[in-house]
Amino acid sequence: MGAEGRMGQQLVRAVAASEGCVVAGATERPGSVAVGKDIGVLAGLGPMGVNVSDNAEAVIAASDAILDFTAPAATLKFADMAACGGIVHVIGTTGFSQEDEAKIRVAAERARIIKAGNMSLGVNLLTAVTRRVSAALDMDFDIEIVEMHHRHKVDAPSGTALMLAHAAADGRGVSLEDTAVRVRDGHTGPRAKGAIGMQSLRGGSVVGDHTVILAGEGERIELTHRAEDRSIFARGAVKAALWGRDKAPGLYSMIDVLGL
Repeated sequence: MGAEGRMGQQLVRAVAASEGCVVAGATERPGSVAVGKDIGVLAGLGPMGVNVSDNAEAVIAASDAILDFTAPAATLKFADMAACGGIVHVIGTTGFSQEDEAKIRVAAERARIIKAGNMSLGVNLLTAVTRRVSAALDMDFDIEIVEMHHRHKVDAPSGTALMLAHAAADGRGVSLEDTAVRVRDGHTGPRAKGAIGMQSLRGGSVVGDHTVILAGEGERIELTHRAEDRSIFARGAVKAALWGRDKAPGLYSMIDVLGL
């Protein structure tokens, strides 16, 4: 879904390189200059005999799984269509509201939805480690999550930063909603004990850097992942789609896919 974008093209290349799957279709919004073009040519692979369509419903009906790194409004529509067909829906889209999340949970009653703020193996390992380290340390360690992305990213904090923050909160047995601090400006007073801070940086062409900082008295632990190529997300999405083929309807994550 969203085949014209940078991630869309990466997904096409990842599917083409993966044993056990083929590109069944590709979509773009009505009016896009990509509509009608061969998806293989668009992705730099040469002709594949599959043209980009603006009819998402038809593409989904002809597919076993969809790979979706688009925008929240589009993803919600695709989720309804995927639910009607009972197919696998891999969601890499970020920036959902709580109301959006509730709609996705409803769609997952009929579809096999695999949703993650980040599809890479490394980030999901980092998430698992963050949860365990957070559980092992007491509240005397302050947690800050710093993320940086390219100048074109439209949501903040990133979906990955939120994944890591939720993992840190889960490790402590607290609610992220009650402990998150996303903005500091002016005279803020001392840092609240138990707060989980998130800072977002934007600039250049950075694919995605994430660091979890656990700062105690006299010592500091930093857990970092740096993404250097978007293909890591695409390969993870294809792995998720193949994993979901024989699963029951439900809402899964990459933690499930990787057995973490």
